[in-house]
Amino acid sequence: MTEHSAAKSGEGPVDEKGEPVDPQALDVIAQTVPGATGESPADMPGAAWWAIVKRVYIMTGFHNLSLLAAGVAFFAFLAFVPLIASVVLVYGLAGDPQTVAGNIDLLRGIVPSEVLTILRDQMIAIVTSSETAKGVGLALAILFALYGAMRAASAMMAALNIIYEEHETRSIIRTTLVAAAITAGMVGAGLIGTAAISLFTYTSNVLAAYLGDAIRLLIQILIWAVAACLISFTFAIFFRYAPDRRAAKWRWLSVGSGLSTILWLLTTLGFGFYVANIGDYNATYGSLGGIVIFLMWLFLSAYAVLIGAEVNSEMERQTMVDTTVGPDRPIGMRGAVMADSVIVDEASRALMEKKRRRDAARQLERGR
Repeated sequence: MTEHSAAKSGEGPVDEKGEPVDPQALDVIAQTVPGATGESPADMPGAAWWAIVKRVYIMTGFHNLSLLAAGVAFFAFLAFVPLIASVVLVYGLAGDPQTVAGNIDLLRGIVPSEVLTILRDQMIAIVTSSETAKGVGLALAILFALYGAMRAASAMMAALNIIYEEHETRSIIRTTLVAAAITAGMVGAGLIGTAAISLFTYTSNVLAAYLGDAIRLLIQILIWAVAACLISFTFAIFFRYAPDRRAAKWRWLSVGSGLSTILWLLTTLGFGFYVANIGDYNATYGSLGGIVIFLMWLFLSAYAVLIGAEVNSEMERQTMVDTTVGPDRPIGMRGAVMADSVIVDEASRALMEKKRRRDAARQLERGR
């Protein structure tokens, strides 16, 4: 029996190798495995986090995270222009779409300049081509753009199923609806972020003569704080709804989503510095240098997101407490492989073996 089938069928708990665990031995595991009784990530002791970090390091290679990130980056590249079109077209219903393109300059110094150039050119092209689109034409343009952007969401769903060790059992209709909902959420987050940045920027420009440098710095910090919160929330939505499993509680998603946000920011800053000061992609790839840089940035971004998912999955594996939504269920009936799995360390295995020998000896004595 595989780990997934045991977890989905409710036949009992399994260990990290997918082997069945005697329910009577769970008390032994809870007493010997650090963090096994943790109700939240905050309850995890240092020993539990060290075990999680070691497993994340191992599972990064086992799950071929680099290949998964490359696949997600490819589909994200194909979906990026439709996603931008969705944001611009929807934003154009209530405001000036050119404001969206203007806000791209706020990312200067963080995102590589070649990426900003591609984004700005695409936005200007979309704004120019959609100036005459109204009514049904605009609605159709938005629908087609959203459909194109769903490819990235579908790729992320497949990658997260691998990380959470789930098999896709949802129908094509349901997976399409989930991908559409995630894409709509991404567009919504983009709209909120754009509106917030526009508001802060407008306030800063209007009050520039009255604000000191300290206040303007505070406004800039607020802008990036809003952006970071939206990015982290978007990652949490991915982790909660994309895999084919019972959804995890928000507190078991917060660490991974926050870590993904930090890693994304650090890798983006580092890659931007590398492109600007060390690497010369244009010398190697010529006119395709900008496209290669864009793909590399998407790859690093996807890798950061998947690392956060790995951390979340291993946190769920570390604890024996029900991490899924709804009322608490016993291990083996939670509808999620990570939530239905338990970590069995060497000390636990030794105690469990001793308990089995003692029980076998008692049964032998009774048989006499």
